[in-house]
Amino acid sequence: MLIGIPALLGPDFLSTLRAMGHGDELAIVDGNYPAADHGRRVLRADGHGVLEVIDAVLTVLPVDDFVPNALFCASVGGDPTRLDPIHHEMSALCARRVPNMPLQPLAGPAFYDRVKAAYAVIATSEPRLYGNFIVRKGVIKPR
Repeated sequence: MLIGIPALLGPDFLSTLRAMGHGDELAIVDGNYPAADHGRRVLRADGHGVLEVIDAVLTVLPVDDFVPNALFCASVGGDPTRLDPIHHEMSALCARRVPNMPLQPLAGPAFYDRVKAAYAVIATSEPRLYGNFIVRKGVIKPR
């Protein structure tokens, strides 16, 4: 255990986040997502929902502010204009943790391609459909 680090971020999880470089992406996916098939590196977050994992990750991971979009979610039925309640919850969470960085919905194939290229995939037990998220890692600027 560490002070200030969410308990669900265990050693392997923290090591993965630390090993990522600027511009690398992390996918956090629901329980129905084919994580083992799409992920180069897959970590399990069994027993946790996607929002809980996103919140924990955004407490320690800098988000890329050199690009217009660094936060992405899946959309309903491949239509980026259709969002479910979970997407609105993701958006509110992101607004609290990463102000001024909008959550960008992606259509199915675009989302899948991005997950396949991600540095790692975190497989959660989220039961809600389309509960999938991607964050692009930024930098910690010198003081």
